[in-house]
Amino acid sequence: MIRNIIFDWSGTLVDDLPAVLKASNYVLAQAGKPVMTLDTFRAEFQLPFTTFYDRHTPEVPMAKLEEWFHAEFRRSQTSVVELPHARAFLEFCRQHKVRTFLLSTVHGEHFKVQCQGNGFDLFIDRPYTDVWDKREKIHEILKENNLKPAETLFIGDMEHDIATAKHGGIHSCAVLTGYNTLEQLRAAKPDIIVEHLSELRAVLEKNHFLLQPAAAANEAALPPLSTVGGLIFNPKGEVLMVRTHKWSNKWGIPGGKIKWGETSTAALRREILEETNLKVTDIKFVLVQDCIHSKEFYRDAHFVLLNYTCRASGKLDVKLNHEAQEFRWLKPAAALKLKLNQPTKILLAAVMKPRKK
Repeated sequence: MIRNIIFDWSGTLVDDLPAVLKASNYVLAQAGKPVMTLDTFRAEFQLPFTTFYDRHTPEVPMAKLEEWFHAEFRRSQTSVVELPHARAFLEFCRQHKVRTFLLSTVHGEHFKVQCQGNGFDLFIDRPYTDVWDKREKIHEILKENNLKPAETLFIGDMEHDIATAKHGGIHSCAVLTGYNTLEQLRAAKPDIIVEHLSELRAVLEKNHFLLQPAAAANEAALPPLSTVGGLIFNPKGEVLMVRTHKWSNKWGIPGGKIKWGETSTAALRREILEETNLKVTDIKFVLVQDCIHSKEFYRDAHFVLLNYTCRASGKLDVKLNHEAQEFRWLKPAAALKLKLNQPTKILLAAVMKPRKK
């Protein structure tokens, strides 16, 4: 049973990636190196962060790199916000008397400033900040706080977090809300991967605080999940593509599960509105797909995918919720050139296929 949780900070409880990217690019620029795009930075950055600097700026002393980084980060950290579901999960831990700790590379000064805005320090029994290599600290934390490894879980968003948990002999949970991709996290082999902390809460509640996927015991007895997805066209004939961590950071279409008592078209309108802020009309069914044990999806699942085309109506003010990280309006032929998940490839090909006369 999980009685103690150790949290990572960046990418687990707060979203500081834009600020860290800006500060890191400032460091690279000061060192005369080319700056990085977000995708390049996510692929290159790793912990301990000294490894990252050793690879890209080996000639610059660490003290100077730290000086540059923290100076720029102080100017950028107003962009740091709490991640969706983080506050509710911390409250959940308090409600169930789960002991909570923080193990993070975040600078102590930055942690205090950010907590002035979100108050997350009130939910942390003991924070450990300014830790360059978490593996060197984990045993000390367990000993100082009398934490039993079998009852302790480390939640983080990077391979280093999973390695730290394994080094300490404790449970590990990877979240898709931060720096590392699904592929990177899978390679680290955590005990469980979740899309966000709300999903982890559901797992812990369903399994009475035992760490295992909610459906693991009787997965074969569960029916497939019926879902809807929509290829949305705008007046220019472009389609909306969204990129999401839970589909291996690949591009796809908005959609989701059908609720009990809900028609498929009603579900499509609701999901699109929730995920993109768009209202749609002219809904047309295209095809149905089986999606079974897809390696692209972040967890093992069996979906029945009902795919539609539709048209955006009203103001085209796309606002993504937490489920997607980026969107683009593209002509269908250009969309096909993206790194798409397999179901979206099949849908686009079907829509673009010339009609028989």
